[in-house]
Amino acid sequence: MSKAPDSDKAENDGPSAVEQYLVKDPERFALNMARMIEQAGKAASAWAEPREKGEVRDHVAEPVVDMVKTFSKLSEYWLADPQRALEAQTRLFAGYMTVWANAIQRVSPNAEAAEDAVKPERGDKRFQDPEWGRNAFFDFLKQAYLVTSRWASDLVEHAEGLDEHTRHKASFYVKQVSNAIAPSNFILTNPELFRETVASNGENLVRGMKMLAEDIAAGRGDLKLRQADYAPFEIGKNIAMTPGKVIGRSDVAEIIQYDPATETVLKRPLLVCPPWINKYYILDLNPQKSFIRWAIEQGHTVFVISWINPDERHGAKGWEAYIREGLQYGLDIVEKATGEKEVNAIGYCVGGTLLAAALALLAQEGDHRIKSATFFTTQVDFTYAGDLKVFVDEDQVAAVERSMSEKGYLEGTKMATAFNMLRSGDLIWPYVINNYMRGKDPLPFDLLYWNADSTRMAAANHSFYLRNCYLENNLSRGTMELAGRTVSLADITVPVYNLATKEDHIAPALSVFLGSQFFGGDVEYVMAGSGHIAGVVNPPAAHKYQYWTGAKPVGDFNTWFASAHEHAGSWWTHWQHWIESQDNVHVPARKPGKRMKTLGDAPGTYVKVRV
Repeated sequence: MSKAPDSDKAENDGPSAVEQYLVKDPERFALNMARMIEQAGKAASAWAEPREKGEVRDHVAEPVVDMVKTFSKLSEYWLADPQRALEAQTRLFAGYMTVWANAIQRVSPNAEAAEDAVKPERGDKRFQDPEWGRNAFFDFLKQAYLVTSRWASDLVEHAEGLDEHTRHKASFYVKQVSNAIAPSNFILTNPELFRETVASNGENLVRGMKMLAEDIAAGRGDLKLRQADYAPFEIGKNIAMTPGKVIGRSDVAEIIQYDPATETVLKRPLLVCPPWINKYYILDLNPQKSFIRWAIEQGHTVFVISWINPDERHGAKGWEAYIREGLQYGLDIVEKATGEKEVNAIGYCVGGTLLAAALALLAQEGDHRIKSATFFTTQVDFTYAGDLKVFVDEDQVAAVERSMSEKGYLEGTKMATAFNMLRSGDLIWPYVINNYMRGKDPLPFDLLYWNADSTRMAAANHSFYLRNCYLENNLSRGTMELAGRTVSLADITVPVYNLATKEDHIAPALSVFLGSQFFGGDVEYVMAGSGHIAGVVNPPAAHKYQYWTGAKPVGDFNTWFASAHEHAGSWWTHWQHWIESQDNVHVPARKPGKRMKTLGDAPGTYVKVRV
C-alpha cells in the first residue's frame, strides 16, 4: 500500500495510512467471517426455497438477452470500421495512461500534485471520503473507473445509425453496468467500507448479511431492498390519516369521501383518480404534505379512488374495467353522496392517462358529469415518454405478458425494481452499501415507506397500458379501442389543467406539453419545479421550488418555456384559482354518510394490502 502524501500528519494524529487497513484482532475477525457465512447460508435458503417449491420462476435470461442484443447493435457500428475501432481503443488507453502517469507521479518523492484524468460529476456522492483523493491506490481505482465509464457512455452517444430506442436502451444498460461495478460498491476497493470492516472486525458484514437474508425472505425469494425503517409507520395512524369514510367498494376500487374542514364547500365535488402503480396516499403522506387535506381546507368535497392491490382474481380486469368499476363507479358514488351531476376530476400519472381515455369514451357515450379535468404529470402522447420507455418494445412486452400469464398479475417487486433501476445510483446502490456492507439500518422516511409499498399489476390492465400507450401510442393517434368504440382526445372539450414538472424522468415536461395539443378544449399548461413526486407534492407552506405559466401549449416547447413566467413557491394556489374560475358556487359542507351508508373509516382496506 502506498503512503499518502500527508501520512506523517496521520501518524501523529492517529493510525497511519496503512495501519487503519490492517486487522487488529484476527481471531475475532475469523469468528465474524464464520458468522457471516452462516447468515449467507440463510440468505441462500431464502432465495432457493420458493424456487424449489415452484412459487418463483426466474426470468433473468430475458433481460440479459435483451442487453446482449442491444450491446451487439452498438458493437456493430464500432467494429464495422477498423479505423473507428482503433480510435475508440486509443481514447480509452490514453485515459488509462494518464491515470497511470498520475499514479506514478503521486508516489514519487517531492512530486507535485497531478491533475486528475477525470473528475466525478457534480453531486456524485460515491467518492466523498478523503481517501479517494489522498490515498494513491484508491485514487487510481476511482480514476480508472471514471475513465472507463465515461468512455463507454461516449461510445453510445457517438454511435451513428442507431435508432433512438436502441440508443436509449444502450445508454441505460451502460449506466446500470457502470453503477454496478463502481469501486465504491466493494469492501476491498472502498476505503470507508474497508476501514469500517477492519475497525469492527467484520461485525458490519455479519449484520449486513443478516439483513440481506431478511430482505430476501420478505421478498419471498426476490430481494426486497429496504430503503427506510418502515416500523414507525402505520397506514391510517401516522400516514394517510386525513379523516373520512369509505362509501363505495367495487372489485377494483374503494371510494373514500373525506370529512369537510369548512362550513361551506364548492358545489362541484372533486374526484381524484390516482395511479395504481404505488398507492394513492402519496397525496396524503402526513398533515403537512397532504394535498388531500389542503384541498379540503380550500373548500373542496374530496373523493379519492383507492385501487385494489390485485391478485389472481383480477387478472382479466383490463383498462375498460378500471374505467367502469373505478372511475365511472366513482362518479356514480359521488352523485349518490352529494346529488351533484357536475364534478371536477384529477388524474395523477397513469391515473391521469386513464382519466383522459375515460373522458374520451364518456364523451361519445353522452356522460358529461366531469366538467373540468386536472392532470398531474400525465402522458397522453408517448412519443417523448420518459425513461420507462427503455423497458418497452415488442420483445420485452411479450416477455412481461408471459410472466404475468402464470399468476394473472405482475409482481409488485418487479415494478418497484424497474422504477428503482431508473435511478439506481440513488435508489439501489447506496442502500446496498449501507444495509448489506455497513450493516446499518436505514432511517425512517415516509416518502420511502410509500415508495416501498409497491402494488401488483393486473395482467390484462398492464398489458393494455404497455401496448396501447407506450408501444403503439394509440391514445393520441385516435386509434385506442374501448367498449367497441374508437376514442379520440379531440372529443375532450372540458377545460384542462395540465401540470408537468421540470425534472420529471417518467413523464417529461416535453411529453406532457405535446400531449396538451391533442385535447379538444382549452388547456392551461403549467410546469412546476423539481420532479415527478416532489414537484407535485409541494405544499405552499414549504416555500419550495417554483412553477411556470405561459401562453397556450402549442408549437415548440422551448419557445413556450423561453417566454413563460416564473413564480416562486407552490403551484397549488394557482390551481385553486383556476378551479374557482370554472365554478365558484358554494353550498353547505357535506359530511360522509349523510346520504348513503358508510363501509368503514378512511383510508379503507384496499390500501392496507401489502405485497
